[in-house]
Amino acid sequence: MAGSEAAGRPAPACVLGIDLGTTSVKAALLMGAEQGQVVAESCSRETQAHTSSLEAGPQGMEQNVRRIVRALNECLAALPQQQLQRVSHIGISGQMHGIVFWKRDKGCKWTECGTGPTFEPEEVSHLITWQDGRCSPTFLSSLPLPQSHISLATGFGCATVYWYLKKSPGFLKSYDAAGTIHDYVVAMLCGLKKPLMSIQNAASWGYFNSRSKSWNTDILKKSGFPVHLLPEVGDPASIAGRTICAWHGIPKGAKVGIALGDFQCSVYSCLTERTDAVLNISTSAQLTVSMPSGFQPPETPDPSSAVTYFPYFNDDYLAVAASLNGGNVLATFVDMVARWTEELGLQVQEPAIYTKIIEAALAQNDSKLSVHPTIFGERHIPEQLASVTNIAVSDLSLGHVTRALCRGIVENLCSMLPVQHLMEMGVRRILGSGSALARNEVLLAKARLSLTCRPALDTSLRTLAHLLMFFHLQWWRGLLVGKITLKHRSCRMPVQHV
Repeated sequence: MAGSEAAGRPAPACVLGIDLGTTSVKAALLMGAEQGQVVAESCSRETQAHTSSLEAGPQGMEQNVRRIVRALNECLAALPQQQLQRVSHIGISGQMHGIVFWKRDKGCKWTECGTGPTFEPEEVSHLITWQDGRCSPTFLSSLPLPQSHISLATGFGCATVYWYLKKSPGFLKSYDAAGTIHDYVVAMLCGLKKPLMSIQNAASWGYFNSRSKSWNTDILKKSGFPVHLLPEVGDPASIAGRTICAWHGIPKGAKVGIALGDFQCSVYSCLTERTDAVLNISTSAQLTVSMPSGFQPPETPDPSSAVTYFPYFNDDYLAVAASLNGGNVLATFVDMVARWTEELGLQVQEPAIYTKIIEAALAQNDSKLSVHPTIFGERHIPEQLASVTNIAVSDLSLGHVTRALCRGIVENLCSMLPVQHLMEMGVRRILGSGSALARNEVLLAKARLSLTCRPALDTSLRTLAHLLMFFHLQWWRGLLVGKITLKHRSCRMPVQHV
């Protein structure tokens, strides 16, 4: 780059990718280099945003938006100012299904910090996340039947609005805008009066018809739903607007893409052939395969089916077994062990516990101990919770239990979309991605054994890699996805076939 500047040529523009995940915020910068496009700088920060729900009690799952934005600001402050000043495009993805409310004219306030102007949430609610459990099956059955191919579930944005409408109507009167957490960030960066939401995120809220690309406004209006809260909807490739301020040194006027679903992004980052399937295990877990071009999902869903169809890119769809139980199950297990040791008068940090249980599991052989890990239920069978069977006195070590738990997570996902079904759909290989799969050798071994998969890329940056690739291809079509490489911890292994 210095050589280019010295030769009188302008420094290449950068693309900034941001992922607002369930537990962390990640940011990465894509730059041009002699070997192609590279992720030159990256940063990740834990949000520590989970907070209690005053209205929903223990069934609620909420996050403090101020903490999420604080983690985002910390990420950007850690990136080189010289490169941020060359950012021309910003791509943002995040956790789907959830909803945050805000006041349009008071959604944020812009302030000066050490790296330039930044925004802070003002009149904004908590984020009610995809893990929220306040909408019981009985409550959901009392709602109007959606005109959508996706079954309504607790944690979906529109279901949450109905819950407030019936349980706490005064809450909704304080706000006049709503979106996912990444829709909120895009709206604040661009100064949007009306939030703009991609088809991917709209479908994840419920009451959205993917064929007509429109909300079920007639159905919603008849039941008194506050339809003014629904965002405008756009295609995944569209531009939402331009930055209204020089954010952390990023020039005013940088283009901002419409917010994308983190799941679709993680799939896009490693899916190269229609004969590929993707296993993703992060906070939750998914097993997915792309449907043939021109496929349209059924007009009405099968509520008992474990497979649903998510809007992807270019009007394509993904067949998805989306489990609510993934890395969050292991995190809950680690938390349980930490609490037990604390009750015994000892203190061990959770990261140390995670390392120890993996080491213990690697030192043991498989046993007949069986863990069905669905402590968070599943959308198609919410009443079925976790269980442990085949308990023998010889299989009670920490290593045995951890191995059984990892095996259970993979087997649960395989039961939702069996390998035989994938083979019938023409799948020839399965690619693995996700932070939980990357950091857990036991989980990866169980996935290999059950699915014959391989890690596809550096999973800690998988979503950002997609954002950077997708936006770069949209705006500079001469570049190939395959030229984009990660500077940090690239993880590739030989392809294994189903």
